[in-house]
Amino acid sequence: MRKYYSLYGQLLSMRRLYQAFKRVKRNQGAAGVDGQSLGEFETNLEGELSCLLSELKEKRYRAQPVRRVTLAKEDGGERLLGIPTVRDRVVQQALRSLIEPIFDPDFHPSSYGYRPGRSGHHAIGKAALFIRRYRREWVVDMDLSKCFDRLNHDLIIRQFRRRITDGSVLSLLRQFLESGVMIGQQFEETVLGSPQGGVISPLIANVYLDAFDQHMKERGHRIVRYADDILILCCSKAGAENALRVAQGYLEGTLKLRVNATKTHIAHSDEGIKFLGVVIHTGYTRIQDTKVLKLKQTLKRLTKRNRGVGLAAIIRELNPVLRGFANYFRVADCGRTLKQVMGWLRRRLRCLQLKQWKKPSRLHRRLKQLGYRPPFQSIKMNSWHNAVSPLAHLSIPNAYLHNDLGLMDLTQVRTGISVPLHGID
Repeated sequence: MRKYYSLYGQLLSMRRLYQAFKRVKRNQGAAGVDGQSLGEFETNLEGELSCLLSELKEKRYRAQPVRRVTLAKEDGGERLLGIPTVRDRVVQQALRSLIEPIFDPDFHPSSYGYRPGRSGHHAIGKAALFIRRYRREWVVDMDLSKCFDRLNHDLIIRQFRRRITDGSVLSLLRQFLESGVMIGQQFEETVLGSPQGGVISPLIANVYLDAFDQHMKERGHRIVRYADDILILCCSKAGAENALRVAQGYLEGTLKLRVNATKTHIAHSDEGIKFLGVVIHTGYTRIQDTKVLKLKQTLKRLTKRNRGVGLAAIIRELNPVLRGFANYFRVADCGRTLKQVMGWLRRRLRCLQLKQWKKPSRLHRRLKQLGYRPPFQSIKMNSWHNAVSPLAHLSIPNAYLHNDLGLMDLTQVRTGISVPLHGID
């Protein structure tokens, strides 16, 4: 295994810092504890980068504390994010671009989170492959409790030192780990963890958890891991129980992490395996019900009848949401689900348009413009029920919504797609 003794000098490059800033800008993100936004940093880009370069060369650079941000999780819990300053994000990105190519080629082939050229689609496809082709239908679904917050700093440095012996690089890495966190106006030391929100945190987590991946591979266990979402795929229930004992022992004993016993379980693929927003069954893959519900809630918020926004403007807001949902979940066999959502959404849009017309006379005028002859039935314009009436369909046909106003049609999305896989181990 090759070791790298002198890397820090490669970090001291204006070009590398500039490329790092471009990547940080592309990812966007809020300001850190210094309140400096990306736009403000960019207004004096050359000066800011020159200052960073000088500090790095003279080893005067010091990482600032991250800003604590709390997000609500779907299960009712909280996710703690740490937002570094823009200048710290730039240095982290430059450091990541330097050391990621050293570690990534040797990662476990079934590790997919935050890696170049890999995605959740690949992870879902690999898990489905193990279940359907190799009949590994007994699955350990593991949940790690606050994984990023419990990473042991000494173990992190030990893992990196296996390939990198440059003390300056390791010292910079430790700075990011121990920079602390600002909770309001209160400073708090960080003795464990790597903040979610940090540019380099995903790489740190992958290096840390790769020890687990390789341990399971040596023991002959098939895994699929996306960040801290772990599946262990087995041929029997007894094998799954053994794999769970091995995995839990290593994660808690060696890596000092905590397995969430209430969320970790063994299931058969006939029951469905929840993973990355989908449910993988023995014969098919579907979208998790909670994800469909969340989509509908978002669409419902955007199509409120009291918004006072025209149909065309609302559709422009809807399309990115629909496109993002379809692009991610098209790996599932979800044609029927997308058709149901599309029908429900078109009904909401018709209901919205009827309310905006206010009077039946405007509906009738629209029908006459389209070539229909009276008499027309008088209907309630603010009724959800009447949004499915023949008059509503005639006045606002599907073709008008999709062809004239440009509404994305989920029924035209190809579903159940397969993606190229990376290795089988």
